[in-house]
Amino acid sequence: MKVITGERVRTTERTPIPIQGRRVASAEEAARLDHVTSWPLGLSLAIGLAVLLLAALILSLGVGAVAISPTQVLHILLARARGIDASDATHATIVWDLRLARALLAVAVGSGLATAGAAYQALFRNPLADPFVIGASGGAALGATLAIVLGISAVMPAAFLGALAAVLIVYALAQVGGRTTAVNLLLAGAVLSTLLSAAVSLLMFLFDRNLHEVFAWLMGGFSGRSWPHLRMAAPAIGVGMAVLWGMARPLDALACGEESARSLGLNLAWARLMIVGAATLATAAAVASAGIIGFIGLLAPHAARRLIGGAHHQAIPVSALLGGLLLLLADDLARTVMAPVELPVGILTAMLGAPFFLWLLKRR
Repeated sequence: MKVITGERVRTTERTPIPIQGRRVASAEEAARLDHVTSWPLGLSLAIGLAVLLLAALILSLGVGAVAISPTQVLHILLARARGIDASDATHATIVWDLRLARALLAVAVGSGLATAGAAYQALFRNPLADPFVIGASGGAALGATLAIVLGISAVMPAAFLGALAAVLIVYALAQVGGRTTAVNLLLAGAVLSTLLSAAVSLLMFLFDRNLHEVFAWLMGGFSGRSWPHLRMAAPAIGVGMAVLWGMARPLDALACGEESARSLGLNLAWARLMIVGAATLATAAAVASAGIIGFIGLLAPHAARRLIGGAHHQAIPVSALLGGLLLLLADDLARTVMAPVELPVGILTAMLGAPFFLWLLKRR
């Protein structure tokens, strides 16, 4: 039994469920009530964010060395959709062949990392968990680096296997007495990330002929990315996000603690397998296509929960929209702030996310 006072449910576990006040019998009921009381706000917010993202996407297609107005961008896109040639062939080539795929990839990668971060935070019951902190990005980096230096074309499967292995190791190391504590999780993630980083550095030292390719990839960015990269990453990211959205109810239960989840009849082993597999798939596809981009998986879920609450059937799509929007704007800034030199977008997200991470640690 859980007693709701004010706007939060007090449970026997540490993680409260945001909801309006009344008594509920279970975490599942709490999540259901949260859905009933806030779904109009959630739908309105999701629609507003989708419109904002679409507007940002159109503006992004006009930003760069050759400025193109939003009206011209819309004309080019509509002409291409109807199968006719635009009046300005040069601008059409810039928008369609150079900028559109890159912008869509930034949205996909940001959405995937944000969704994975929301899932990891619920699974580990830790607001500091994200694909970067718990080692998934480092594992994917090692897998992808191995593929590059060995001349293996299957970079994305290698990144996926590396990310999966890293998450499983961190999760196992962080468990004490069947519980995952915040301190152990952070320590395990930090130690494993350091180890993986050392392994990547060793590979770069031993295979210096691939040094520039690996170094550019590790800094994270979308320079040179086009339709083949989008076609490679988007399906995997989409599948991972869809599975995690479908696992919203188990995530709500897991966020209340394993005892509560077990009392609701949830198969914990199956739920963990599905959540870890889907989050790792989205992370691996994102890292394999864009390199290491930290903190999006931390910033977006926290912003989403502040806006809409903790019920994951709403928090996950809102996190995805926010993640896509943040990374799209960061990429715009990266390619324009020091033009004609383009900054790796991973540098900008780290400069933005690191202060937020420290503020979050201070609050706890």
